[in-house]
Amino acid sequence: MHKKNKVLSILGIFLMVSAVMSFIVFYFTVMASQQGYHYIDPDTLRLVQTEEIPDGAPIAIVDTSLGEFRAVLYPEYAPQTVAQFVELAESGYYDNTYVFELKNGIYFGAGSVDNDGHTAENLPAEREHVPQELHQDLWPFKGALCAMDTGSDGGVFKRLFKSETRFSGTRFLVVDSVDFTDQEFLTQFREASGSDKLADAFEQLGGVPNFSQQMTVFAQTYEGLDVIDAICAADCYDSSSTGYTPPKEDILIRSVRIGTYGAEE
Repeated sequence: MHKKNKVLSILGIFLMVSAVMSFIVFYFTVMASQQGYHYIDPDTLRLVQTEEIPDGAPIAIVDTSLGEFRAVLYPEYAPQTVAQFVELAESGYYDNTYVFELKNGIYFGAGSVDNDGHTAENLPAEREHVPQELHQDLWPFKGALCAMDTGSDGGVFKRLFKSETRFSGTRFLVVDSVDFTDQEFLTQFREASGSDKLADAFEQLGGVPNFSQQMTVFAQTYEGLDVIDAICAADCYDSSSTGYTPPKEDILIRSVRIGTYGAEE
């Protein structure tokens, strides 16, 4: 009887170890399957935001109460995000919407129906559930337009295995820049970037490295960076009822017009 219990005990330990090993193998298999989504290959990195804009490229002309800025759109890298932005712009959705978030001259959030950051109540749910589209060739350089995160489809299990899908919606964020003159920050940043080419671009253009591969970048400002500076420099409240930090004097997105580069210049 004792011998039988011992055999059962060994069998139980074996099954438990096998289960743990199977879990570990499964975990790393799932992790490996996700690596292509976030993996950045320095050897194939192409910083399209630094390249010359081809004639005929789609652009957004954003007229604000503090001036106009123009950005080239990237439908080949963020097709669903750009498609939604274009559809909303052409429908007049962004006309007289608000800048609802300012952060210390670093970025601003826009495209809400009021200065508290609310979205339109009658929007179809899918408008706020556009799958995130990250790409190694698009980065949060100064002047980048990013789709703001609206959540994910993940519970604990999906987060554990990094298999969740993150979503963005109708509101967008425009990047200004952190301070790249601090030598200690520069040294740490260059060591962490993993690419001299990418680090050089951030140092030259400005931007917010912490946003890298965290939000969908779908456009890049090529004219009107001074307007972005002016918006980001505006005085803002400490917080609103929704937790954002809106400007003390309303800043409006008067309109967003879609055109083509060359024909509009």
